[in-house]
Amino acid sequence: MGKALMIQGTMSGAGKSLLVAALCRIFANLGYDVVPFKSQNMSLNSAPSIEGGEISRAQYLQALACKKKPSVRFNPILLKPEGNLRSQVVFMGKPMGSVSARDYMLSRKEELFRKAVEALKALIGEHELVIIEGAGSPVEINLKDYDIANMRVARSVNAPVILVADIDRGGSFAQLVGTMELLSGEERNLVMGFVFNKFRGDPSLLKPGFEFLEERYGKPVLGVVPYIDHRLPEEDSLAEFPKVKGDLHIQIIKLPHISNFTDFEPLHWANGVDYVTRAEEISGDLIIIPGSKNTVEDLLWMRENGIEDAIIEAHREGSFVVGVCGGFQMLGEEIVDDVESKRGKIKGIGLLPAKTVFSREKRTNYLRAEVLWEPAKGMMVEGYEIRMGRSTSDKPFSVITSINGSGAFEPEGAIGKRAFGTYLHGIFHNFAFTERFLNTLRAEKGLEPVKVGEWSIEEEIERFASVVKRSVDIDYIIEGLGL
Repeated sequence: MGKALMIQGTMSGAGKSLLVAALCRIFANLGYDVVPFKSQNMSLNSAPSIEGGEISRAQYLQALACKKKPSVRFNPILLKPEGNLRSQVVFMGKPMGSVSARDYMLSRKEELFRKAVEALKALIGEHELVIIEGAGSPVEINLKDYDIANMRVARSVNAPVILVADIDRGGSFAQLVGTMELLSGEERNLVMGFVFNKFRGDPSLLKPGFEFLEERYGKPVLGVVPYIDHRLPEEDSLAEFPKVKGDLHIQIIKLPHISNFTDFEPLHWANGVDYVTRAEEISGDLIIIPGSKNTVEDLLWMRENGIEDAIIEAHREGSFVVGVCGGFQMLGEEIVDDVESKRGKIKGIGLLPAKTVFSREKRTNYLRAEVLWEPAKGMMVEGYEIRMGRSTSDKPFSVITSINGSGAFEPEGAIGKRAFGTYLHGIFHNFAFTERFLNTLRAEKGLEPVKVGEWSIEEEIERFASVVKRSVDIDYIIEGLGL
């Protein structure tokens, strides 16, 4: 029988997801058979699992940190917000339909929680260590009785808990004290200790606060993790959307239901990106329409707010336009959606020769493809798809040559005049392709070519984990778990 350790935060954005990833890699490097777990995650950044289902991008990253293939068992419940206080419920990787926040809280949540705990107990039975991530704060007074992601999870498997506070935002001691005071006695007993995250400065200056916490609660401060610059994807609940104008002005439409915006991190690092929400802002060298949880609704939002006309005008004036997944569907000539928005036939933006029909079956696969777009023709790229739309075009962007490692021959995407669209999430994480693409646009502006520096998630995980290992008392944790 394995052990469980839980990481909870004093608030959303405390850094739980990346701390869990770091601990997963630390214990994996120490030779432990470790896996991650989060009972319920609310996120629009998702990734395919080994079973062909869908899980949060955070648990996907944590699985990589454990040196494991991502499984739906690591994130049994995924909520994908759709707006209007409704979310799509994905359970064990498969969509179960859309529910309101109230209906979910009062009717569906308990049943799914029981099944999630069963999955957690099974993982504990199969592995030496399960590192569990909480969600938000464990003591929100209006939510605590319905919370299925924090202390109820810890109590269900008697997991020791480390409380994490983001000291960079200020108020961390007050947050820790407030959290401890609002926990029940049984819950406080589960707390192993505290970690201060994202610290800039001299940790010795924090000593009086450490002494107060230990004297009041009998719990030690297990570490102070410095602020770490990194290229790992953050959880998306509090994501910051940059507005950086580089040598190339790359604009990304910040859709109301934007999803999988981690696709564009390499563009941010190589050049800078500018997220825009108003028609009058649009004038970039490159304009990108990203993925969307609700393609048709976001297309209509752009139409109603003049953004569609602004994109068409900018394209007419020379802007290059790219669509990824939902953005690709919007750029086509027509969308037929009787599944997601149930609005039937909708006219697309019309910059790509493609038509899309929505299917009830979601495709979640890892892909390898050969690019057909002329400046990068013949290049092999990798990515993943998470989509319900099926698109056809007589001018595909690429040909899929492998689906989940098995051979395939399937055209995807579309090429238009100074435009292309693709279903390949992660297309810009193919650094050779991104370099070729950016340098094609730079040449048009008379700019010197650039070298896009390659980096890997694996290297970033190792680097981040090494800092955490130096900063947190891992031996104390191992002893406390009885490993």
